[in-house]
Amino acid sequence: MSGPALDRKAHSLPRALAPGARVALVATAGPLDEARIERSIARCRTLGLEPVLLPAARQRHGYLAGRDELRLADLQAAFDDPDVDAVWGLRGGYGSGRILEALDLERQRRDPIPFIGFSDNTNLHVRHAAMGLVSFHGPHPGGDFPPETERSLRRVLFDAEPAGRLPRRAGDPAPLTLVGGVVEAPLVGGNLSILASLCGTDDAPRLDGRILFLEELNEPAYRVDRMLVQLRRSGALHGVVGLALGRFLPAADDDHPLIDCLAEFAERLGVPAVAELPVGHVEHNCTLPVGCRALLDGQGSELSITEAAVRTA
Repeated sequence: MSGPALDRKAHSLPRALAPGARVALVATAGPLDEARIERSIARCRTLGLEPVLLPAARQRHGYLAGRDELRLADLQAAFDDPDVDAVWGLRGGYGSGRILEALDLERQRRDPIPFIGFSDNTNLHVRHAAMGLVSFHGPHPGGDFPPETERSLRRVLFDAEPAGRLPRRAGDPAPLTLVGGVVEAPLVGGNLSILASLCGTDDAPRLDGRILFLEELNEPAYRVDRMLVQLRRSGALHGVVGLALGRFLPAADDDHPLIDCLAEFAERLGVPAVAELPVGHVEHNCTLPVGCRALLDGQGSELSITEAAVRTA
């Protein structure tokens, strides 16, 4: 089986965010327009944080926010700067995998700081998890940010207490049990396309003893099925103990029910599985601490974070 073994030592918690914390805003993947940049800066200030915008955010190179060397330099500088208290990905799209192998996260080993993002930034969450470091699968600052999403982020990143049950929002689909049972274990995962793309690489996910969480956007059922089969056949799913499925928004022209594909996959794995959790490319995108212990309740159709994700300074 390929891929680095997950660090079996106790995971390292980053420091909790506090008012005035300096947050590096980094374009790891796709390009941004000026309106999204300004929303990102404003979001940080609304949260009481001091934004530090890195240069690639205002660059464009085809479907990337600047050339690889510039995006890598920004990300490396953000992690290495002792005056930066957190790193927040500005958006997903595509591109962080192009710079992943050259990124040095040695400072994260010594003195970890929060890394926040989702979608294509799953690449960075997988690298953190393999090193035994907690990171944060959560919304990008310039995207959707309703009050419930802000509260979820604050609960996880600002308070050195377990965040508890993922909050629901009126009008959202109710979580759905696919396979019954209850399990508590570390939580690892992210975007399905990115996890599948890592199969066969040095960063291939190793998920034994973990609850796997997944989300995806605009993929027809057959392609979701193909990526799930790829993960299974690669050996990445060996030893997975639970399956927490976020919101899978189907392709508009696909008439095959996506939930049927997910249910079949869950039944094949035979572990507790819950779908339609408020995670992913949706307005209410709860922040999940990747690497922290969570309780997946297939009886009550809930996911709860059972340990603190940050430490006090």
